[in-house]
Amino acid sequence: MRWEKQRITPPNSPSGEAGSAADIAGETAELDLGLSPEASWSGDRRVGAGLRLPEPVPIEAGTEDAYAIEIRAKSIINRVPGESGVPFEWTLNPYRGCGHACRYCFARNTHTYLDLDSGHDFDSKIVVKVNAGQLLRRELASPKWRGDPVAMGTNTDPYQRAEGRYALMRDILTALTERANPFSILTKSTLILRDLDLIESAAAVTDVSIAVSIGSLDEGLWRTVEPGTPAPARRLEVVRRFAESGIGCSVLLAPILPGLSDSWEHIDRTVGALVEAGAKSITPLPLHLRPGAREWYRAWLQRAYPSLVPLYARLYRDSAYAPESYRREVVELVEQACRAHGMHRESSSGARDTPKRAASETANEQLSLL
Repeated sequence: MRWEKQRITPPNSPSGEAGSAADIAGETAELDLGLSPEASWSGDRRVGAGLRLPEPVPIEAGTEDAYAIEIRAKSIINRVPGESGVPFEWTLNPYRGCGHACRYCFARNTHTYLDLDSGHDFDSKIVVKVNAGQLLRRELASPKWRGDPVAMGTNTDPYQRAEGRYALMRDILTALTERANPFSILTKSTLILRDLDLIESAAAVTDVSIAVSIGSLDEGLWRTVEPGTPAPARRLEVVRRFAESGIGCSVLLAPILPGLSDSWEHIDRTVGALVEAGAKSITPLPLHLRPGAREWYRAWLQRAYPSLVPLYARLYRDSAYAPESYRREVVELVEQACRAHGMHRESSSGARDTPKRAASETANEQLSLL
């Protein structure tokens, strides 16, 4: 894929005539990204967040380079296939690829659709939909749009490191609020606190749901399995701040890693901290490994915890999911910890979840884990 045909070309770009890339996209020639000439079009083409703009040549897969690949998307609200079994119909993703670099992220394989690899390329070659806010306003204003809830963070994290430089979410949140359109956000990033003011404004006019993913409080494990994310202890502050705001924050206890974070000690400590921080609900999600993520995670496991390779070979031999019996055991541990710390998980109908039901819903409702 020749990404240079989708890159924004500023009026004084040395790579061609003004508006050439925009003409290909069929839109206006200029788009203000808030990037200074020194930051984005200087000799080293830095844009921050550990990224730089690529040179005006085709992007090569499998290199060590870290790029922000700026594109003008043609659409921004995506319909979820009916057979997906997730509790939302529409999603919005301002980025493809994710600098969180989580070893297990199921979205990894989507980078192969771009002729990039699902390993280091997914972590370091981040596609930025620079016209996301502009495009969202247009789609929300369409007479065909019914005002359905929009889920963000179900594929890659909208508050990943690149968002600190591009700030696309502020425009996105403003557009949703202007239309009083309900939305949800799932993140692992403390950067969401930057937009707490906008989220509070949105919550005053529409339904807003916030969730944070925290799989364990073990800092040693966090540093190796989620190297690009804020520390779990810092994510607890997100839970606390949203609880104090009155909006509330749910937590995905995710992913729970076999042999690494599935012990009673791990789960009890994490649940206790989540309850203390004011989590509105806690949903346990044992690890699942889809193609792309499966290979990348296995290679990491072989390097970091080789003694666990046989366990994973047994658990994930026939499926992307661990056996139901294992998932049920994990859910039961979380149930016990919730009760011990004064929280009782409930189903949508108000009845207490049985371990069997919770394990089944875990398999059906697992999100990207970012």
